Amino acid sequence: MKLKGNVTLITGGGQGIGRSIALLFAEEGSDIAICDVNPDSLNQTKDEIKEKNRDCLTFTADVTKFDQVEDVVNKILDKFGRIDILVNNAGITRDSLLVRMSEEDWDRVLDVNLKGSFNCTKAVAKPMMKARGGKIINIASIIGIIGNPGQANYAASKGGMIALTKTMAKELASRNVRVNAIAPGFIKTAMTEKLSEDVKGAMLKEIPLSRFGEQGDVANIALFLAGEDSSYITGHVIQVDGGMVM
Repeated sequence: MKLKGNVTLITGGGQGIGRSIALLFAEEGSDIAICDVNPDSLNQTKDEIKEKNRDCLTFTADVTKFDQVEDVVNKILDKFGRIDILVNNAGITRDSLLVRMSEEDWDRVLDVNLKGSFNCTKAVAKPMMKARGGKIINIASIIGIIGNPGQANYAASKGGMIALTKTMAKELASRNVRVNAIAPGFIKTAMTEKLSEDVKGAMLKEIPLSRFGEQGDVANIALFLAGEDSSYITGHVIQVDGGMVM
């Protein structure tokens, strides 16, 4: 059990990639705290974690509000006395061409994806520094590396997460806190399942491995970054994209 005795906070952990990470980390021995905006998915994931004989706390806090994030962190510390791993996974999309994009849609995506990561990282940094150890994993995207038409807000937020990763890795390294990012490509999710066959076919032509990734592909890399096998890796961005971006 690679994470035995650890405590992990995962934002957006009730569904999708966040849920996959939560379940894998629980299997590997970590107690889990998850934030999500969907209470039903939170409760379902909590039940699955409990079946793996791990403790689980759930929160519906808004990651764009630092006071709410700080309250979550304090409650986790009150319960477990530590936070060893943070996974900044909460994210949204509101796609539109830049000339048509509303200020509201720009602000909301940047607030959730980037400011949310800043808030959570800031809130856990002090207890991790005091403990002289910790792992922070930011779920970015290849879109933050290459850009994508119709996703100026999303690309900016994920590119910002990558820059935040590198900066925090430098700031926290002296206290043995490692900060890395994962940049998924096209991963099978509820969103990709709704795409037309024509769109899927066009996407697959861009992927050398000729398939979409599984959520578990991202979770496995998160496990690697959370464990001691990656003890000498910080400030890195690992692309999980089937070779799409080389």
